[in-house]
Amino acid sequence: MSNKKMQPVDNQKETNQSALLQIELSPSMTVKQLADALKVEPVKVIKQLMRKGIMANVNQSIDFDTAAMLTPDFGYRAQEKVEHLVLPSLKSTGDKLQIRPPVITVMGHVDHGKTTLLDAIRKTNVTAREAGAITQHIGAYQATVDRRKITFLDTPGHEAFTAMRARGAQATDIVVLVVAADDGVMPQTVEAIDHAKAAEVPIVVAINKIDKPNADPERVRQQLADLGLIIEEWGGDIVCVPISAKKGQGVSDLLENLFLVADILELKADPNCAAEGVIIEAKLDKTKGPSATFLVQKGTLELGNVVVVGNTWGKIKAIFTDKGRRIRKAEPSAPVEILGLNDVPRSGELFTVVADEHQARGIVDKHEAARAHAPLSLSTLSSQISDGRVKELNIILKADVQGSIEPIKNSIERLSTEKVRAKVIHAASGSITESDILLASASKGIVIGFNSDPAPGAQQLAETEGISIRRYDVIYKLEEDVGRALKGMLEPTYAEVLGGRAAVRAIFPSSKLGKVAGAYVKEGKIWRDAKVKVLRQNEVVCESRISSLKRFKEDVTEVVAGLECGVGIEGFTDFYIGDIIELYRKETVS
Repeated sequence: MSNKKMQPVDNQKETNQSALLQIELSPSMTVKQLADALKVEPVKVIKQLMRKGIMANVNQSIDFDTAAMLTPDFGYRAQEKVEHLVLPSLKSTGDKLQIRPPVITVMGHVDHGKTTLLDAIRKTNVTAREAGAITQHIGAYQATVDRRKITFLDTPGHEAFTAMRARGAQATDIVVLVVAADDGVMPQTVEAIDHAKAAEVPIVVAINKIDKPNADPERVRQQLADLGLIIEEWGGDIVCVPISAKKGQGVSDLLENLFLVADILELKADPNCAAEGVIIEAKLDKTKGPSATFLVQKGTLELGNVVVVGNTWGKIKAIFTDKGRRIRKAEPSAPVEILGLNDVPRSGELFTVVADEHQARGIVDKHEAARAHAPLSLSTLSSQISDGRVKELNIILKADVQGSIEPIKNSIERLSTEKVRAKVIHAASGSITESDILLASASKGIVIGFNSDPAPGAQQLAETEGISIRRYDVIYKLEEDVGRALKGMLEPTYAEVLGGRAAVRAIFPSSKLGKVAGAYVKEGKIWRDAKVKVLRQNEVVCESRISSLKRFKEDVTEVVAGLECGVGIEGFTDFYIGDIIELYRKETVS
């Protein structure tokens, strides 16, 4: 992106009537049909209508006179068709889908005003009847604006957003990116953008704290443009609203624009099928037992339904709104707290309503059997690329210094072929974090560290999520491995993993081997023909294999921890009491 500042687009220029193209329009049409006729996005038509004081959504019908008033703004002169066009019904008889409220996640850098914005929206939507009510924290809530509902996920940060995706849930329709006008774009802002882009979710930018003396919204707009987010005023498609969440300024405009984007998305769901959705958060209550916040995505959740969630299930005993009101059912996009599960599920897991308890138990048993899964590694992805199952290799890149990122990123993306593309979906300096692992899991990608190691907890999460971390200190080796993976040629690499450890406690003569060690297995197990290292005062004195293994006088194939045995090592007899025998096995690591 060029550093040259982009100029806003002037949409209000005088139109030369003689230069307009003629277009025939029906006496009545929807906003979307008009947009199609004008060859523009529906949002542009809606915005022009708003400028003229007309509020309409994408499916709303407008007459010819209203349409003709807009056409000059898009370079056309309207003429009414003589024949009347009969428009199809907006909802056919057989169509079970109905418009549902949008689900919004708010992201941004710490202290940029995410919580203040959510609080401001809550306050503007508390009615006199509800003013004294205690709002329960259930991880999500629903507001009503101009008789239309909108759902906000109140989960902290983009990590929770991506954790849901990592477990198969796409819970969010729109992301609101909050950027402080005084601070500008910060590291967590960039991470939030990358996570939202990876999820392919529309982004609406809220430039907050415009009331501050040192606020500079123009600088924020330029920083966003440098990251590929071009706002509408500069000719792009990103909706951007300046606000002061603290003072409530611009909050109504933000909500109006969120509904506008939702109308463009035409969000619908079938409320008459078996309910499905996602867990926002869950906990174990000392008095109520396991409770969970369900976000219903399709169908209607009802009291008494049997639900399966990951590796647990239950019969719904109670349903509560975010205001603590007890209800009997919840429709699409509604966040509710439920009681009745047998155990506490993980946030981000999917739930579904099933016919009965017998079916629920059967599904959970299958889930348990399928829990073990092979790690998602560069070599397994290479195999999938070779088979044609993968068309894009998603990479999270972490480097030790900022200066290394751009050349490595460019080198990786240049390796793309006609069949498969290498795509760096997030790149930053520093150690590999849990957020990086979650993004890789959600995007079915891998993590590459260039002189960068995992932070505490990241390695353990990678093992849990089955994500490969590849570390390099030479760029040509990194390029070579990614290039071979994209061609479907990368062979797996292996690492030695400790399988068992035994301590030498005695030494015995042997007619066949010369000497054998009397050993006590301290951990793991040891087995015949295994690769071994003999350590003396932490120094390796021999690398070979176990050629003989006995318990008392009987030959055995393996001996487990807590037992004694006789060990013979091929080509080695120089045992000392106190030596440690370590056994290794090979495991795939890439």
